[in-house]
Amino acid sequence: MTDPHVILSMRHITKTFPGVKALDDVNLTVRRGEIHAICGENGAGKSTLMKVLSGVYPHGSYEGEIEFDGRVGEFQDIRQSEAAGIVIIHQELALVPELSITENIFLGNEVTRRGAIDWNLATHRATELLARVGLAENPATPIKNLGVGKQQLVEIAKAASKNVKLLILDEPTAALNETDSAHLLDLLRGLRSRGTTCIMISHKLNEITEIADTITIIRDGRTVETLEVTADIDEDRVIRGMVGRPLSSRFPDYTPNIGETFFEVRDWTVAHPQNPDRLVCKGSSFHVGRGEIVGFAGLMGAGRTELARSLFGHSYGAFRSGTVLMNGKPINVSNVSAAIKNGLAYVTEDRKVLGFNALDTIEQTTVAAGLDRISNRFGVIDENAQFNAAEDYRRQLRTKTPSVKALINKLSGGNQQKVVLSKWLFTQPDLLILDEPTRGIDVGAKFEIYGIIQQLASSGKGVVVISSELPELLGLCDRIYTIAEGAITGCLARGEADQESLMRLMTIGTTKTSENIDPEELLEQPVDRNEE
Repeated sequence: MTDPHVILSMRHITKTFPGVKALDDVNLTVRRGEIHAICGENGAGKSTLMKVLSGVYPHGSYEGEIEFDGRVGEFQDIRQSEAAGIVIIHQELALVPELSITENIFLGNEVTRRGAIDWNLATHRATELLARVGLAENPATPIKNLGVGKQQLVEIAKAASKNVKLLILDEPTAALNETDSAHLLDLLRGLRSRGTTCIMISHKLNEITEIADTITIIRDGRTVETLEVTADIDEDRVIRGMVGRPLSSRFPDYTPNIGETFFEVRDWTVAHPQNPDRLVCKGSSFHVGRGEIVGFAGLMGAGRTELARSLFGHSYGAFRSGTVLMNGKPINVSNVSAAIKNGLAYVTEDRKVLGFNALDTIEQTTVAAGLDRISNRFGVIDENAQFNAAEDYRRQLRTKTPSVKALINKLSGGNQQKVVLSKWLFTQPDLLILDEPTRGIDVGAKFEIYGIIQQLASSGKGVVVISSELPELLGLCDRIYTIAEGAITGCLARGEADQESLMRLMTIGTTKTSENIDPEELLEQPVDRNEE
């Protein structure tokens, strides 16, 4: 007899792809009205399990049974699972930037009357849905004009329009700042209080232990355990289940050996690509020493990514002024090829859009930025060298894949990130810029990537890390610059910095333009830890 308190039961789910068993006898039970978290390392099978549930992998392509809301679930596609009340919001949001909020909410589920779309009724319903998720925006606003946090709320409003019974969120806060993340978690609590069941996949274990009622841990495609969240269930307990061992520290032991300054940026000024009167980088100046890991902290929209992309071959914005020096001499970074040739590499924050070509294999992606290194003088690629390079980096970064000849879009998000990192390590840069390098990556993979960053620094390279996670910057970096409104507002050494002092510098605004700010002067300024 079906338990009326259980809304979902997945039993003995096994899913096999050529060369790999992604799921092996997985079991999952979700109670009505709870927030149920699914945790596991990258490649553990979390997203595959949700694709089985939502019909992306149709019934018959896997072994096992699904029972949802008292009925057998044999979904052949997403439409069938949504009709039953299951809605999934993927990490990469499925919104059309050029369409309005209303158009996106009802795309594929249009509000019609007598065979035609009733825009008045659609707008009215969209307004009601936006109010339910706490988003005070005009429904006619194009999605491209919204930040990522607001786009997440539009996705939830879209789910609510489909009479959702089970809402699945895959890394919902990965791209959000702390304020937007807190708002989203509050919204999930509100959904729970109104009886909506949620499944949440996330690597942010502090959020999981804060909001979840139950946690199921998956490791290597198998269910390890299901935990009821009580006072004694903390992040360390979840990590032990995920990696199969205690993780005594989130960062590898490391002693920096910082040499002289070798990379310097002076008075870097860049305008917005569509609005030439708006400066996104305002006279920014900073430097990096050999063997140094330098962090950049700032609120979303502060200008961190704009600075990094504009430095890497002027790939963002309209260049106004500034100089980049390597070993005391100006270098050409006016295009990406020149930046790479002069020792720069940039790992983008948006791997899906800017990090790789989804139609390429892992080995093609790995060598894409340094083809000259495996080509003869006629430009012909040595395929053996290509394979060996990709295989070396696969082993070094422990990328989970049956073969480097597999398509990169078949990998989990965390393993895709490892391949993108491999691509730029292959160019053997002097300065590596990492923009949100561990977004959507589990704690075990983070530990590995931190170790790689430290190894690069130990070899005399310089590393710049841009991150929205202040604990990450504090645990990894030797110095941290802060940015607000496109200007560098401060710089603190590891021993001086904490979350409060960084947040103060990230939010003080730009009453002084950064042309008048000396980063070395800021480095020496005392910070009042007790200032409100």
